[in-house]
Amino acid sequence: MQSSLPDWFSTAKKKNNNDQADQESPEGKVSKGDTHLELARESLAKLLDDTRVPDSIRNTLKSEYQEIKTMLDKLEHGHVHIAVFGRVCVGKSSVLNALLGKEVFSTSILHGETKTVGMQAWEEYQDGGVFLLDTPGINEIEGEEREQMAHDVASRADLLLFVIDSDLTDVEMEALKIIAEDKRPILLVVNKSDQYSEEEQLQLRKIIRDRVKGLISAENIVFTAAQPAKQTVVYIDEDGSENETVRQRPVDIVNLKSRAWDIIEAEGKTLSALNATLFAGNLSEKVGLSILEARREVAEKTIHMYCIGKGVAVAVNPLPIADLVAAATVDVGMIIHLSKIYGLPMTKSEAGGLIKTIAAQMLVLYGTVWATHFVSSALKLGTGGLSTLITAAAQGAIAYYSTLVIGQVAESYLSKGKSWGDAGPKFVVQEILDSLDRGSVMSEAKGEILEYIRNKAKK
Repeated sequence: MQSSLPDWFSTAKKKNNNDQADQESPEGKVSKGDTHLELARESLAKLLDDTRVPDSIRNTLKSEYQEIKTMLDKLEHGHVHIAVFGRVCVGKSSVLNALLGKEVFSTSILHGETKTVGMQAWEEYQDGGVFLLDTPGINEIEGEEREQMAHDVASRADLLLFVIDSDLTDVEMEALKIIAEDKRPILLVVNKSDQYSEEEQLQLRKIIRDRVKGLISAENIVFTAAQPAKQTVVYIDEDGSENETVRQRPVDIVNLKSRAWDIIEAEGKTLSALNATLFAGNLSEKVGLSILEARREVAEKTIHMYCIGKGVAVAVNPLPIADLVAAATVDVGMIIHLSKIYGLPMTKSEAGGLIKTIAAQMLVLYGTVWATHFVSSALKLGTGGLSTLITAAAQGAIAYYSTLVIGQVAESYLSKGKSWGDAGPKFVVQEILDSLDRGSVMSEAKGEILEYIRNKAKK
């Protein structure tokens, strides 16, 4: 099975390259699995104790943070979780019962009998600490919530048993590709093998092997008969009479049990550590995105505040067009404010340099002719025999629009960690300008400016 391992895994591997004997955990030495577990514990603990994460984000991701505590406890006790996955009625619960050697999970013929996630210790495994998890079917009718539950469990398990009973359906193939993205080991369990002859099993194995190539290695495709059908046997007694009897075929779970134990014994602790670290990585990404979204919301309000402030100031104290640049001190203050929101403080000089870069790219894209046309057109919108206040509001709208562009471009630059990205500043400025409907922005800006001025005049 193809996989990509996190940085800590590579680091741990390098630490142990010169000591192959560590695999056997001789007295006085630490095994590779223990090293991986310790690194995973550190990763989870740091994420759990990170004081930079706001309480609001922790509350939003409350269930994920609780999962970290559960995983830390799981790592502490060296537990390994094996989850079964598959369609309804392929025999998922039967496979688990066969591994346990007793009836624990429900195997009702009713469609979708498994409604919640069930867990049972696999006591037969000699070292203990291995738990089997049953999940709802992936093709439940009106069972989207249960299907999502199955995906969630699969993403947190250390080893997956994907159970089928024939060639993979489109639904199964799609689900298999999704869970394979999590880079957990997967055993593809072809159940109900007693329904096929030896020749048919060989043909089916070849078909399945070709279909899952690149997702599951050939040695991880195993055939089982977890709940074989009863067999009718006809025999002839001494007097030549034919008689029938029914006998129960034996359960065939040996190959699955053997392969699962091989994986657990060779990689059990590392699997748990890898799973925990993958989860921590996913949660870190969620936290980062949540923080970024929260910052963007604050940044959006901040930019709007500066747009109104600059627009009203220009409207109340109309400036010659050439002197609008003097109002850039407002934009400098806005960028400094935005830089603090993103935790990347900038000086006045840096903010001024950023404004010059943005302005230069606007000139490259549209040139001075466009800029002059833009200003004159905006002013025309405010004339035509209307009051001086309306004309002033139009000029204020120009200031509003320019600050909006500068603010959104600066916010994009800061959200990427003071980077323009691979495409450079021209692309970012172009993207922002294309996203704004200039006419609508100007119209809304004038309305806000006039409303603000009139409200002030009433007080």
